[in-house]
Amino acid sequence: MSVHPAESVHLLLSAGRGPQECAWALAQLLHRLEADATQQNLETHRAHIAPGDRPGTYRSVLIRIAGDDAEAFAASWTGTLCWQAPSPYRVNTGRKNWYVISQTCQVDAPRTTFAEGDVDIVACRTGGPGGQHRNKASTAVRATHRPTGIVVVVDTERQFSLNRRIAMRLLRERIDHGDEAAERAVTAARWRIHDELVRGDPTRVERPEPSKQDLIPQVRTRRRR
Repeated sequence: MSVHPAESVHLLLSAGRGPQECAWALAQLLHRLEADATQQNLETHRAHIAPGDRPGTYRSVLIRIAGDDAEAFAASWTGTLCWQAPSPYRVNTGRKNWYVISQTCQVDAPRTTFAEGDVDIVACRTGGPGGQHRNKASTAVRATHRPTGIVVVVDTERQFSLNRRIAMRLLRERIDHGDEAAERAVTAARWRIHDELVRGDPTRVERPEPSKQDLIPQVRTRRRR
């Protein structure tokens, strides 16, 4: 019986360029998200944290969510999130809506595993300087890496084995450069999320839990005259 690996997804929560209250709101929303995940038997892990200016606040948090239906859960916490509460820092402000952006994101670009068995080697002839020996003998190498489709042709040496060795090295270098470019693209996409915060029309609104004092019925007593 095969066991399927647990589904996992990464969410990036960002206060964007909002005021310090947004970093505070992000912390409140993060706690609410983690509690919601626990109730649904999902595991969460804070993969990366960028703290805010005040203790216990966050400018951004990258959180990993794992378990059954992790993607559906993440979707319910994706978009513009609103924490609706008075500012804990400015008493006189009338604003009560503090916005945070939450988006799924790719953390690491997949690395390409290089194996010589994935390379097709074809001997070929090429023109150019080198005398008749190079033209008559198929010493040049055309190497194709099947998984990526990268092709290199090497004819710098008169021996086939040397050209083959050079071709393998060039393929490795080009694959590594491609992986590095993909990694930079993933990082750039993650940074763009910070600027995608749209205030208003939130996909989810959360509020503080009412205190026990708020839940106690107010009983009025009459004074006896």
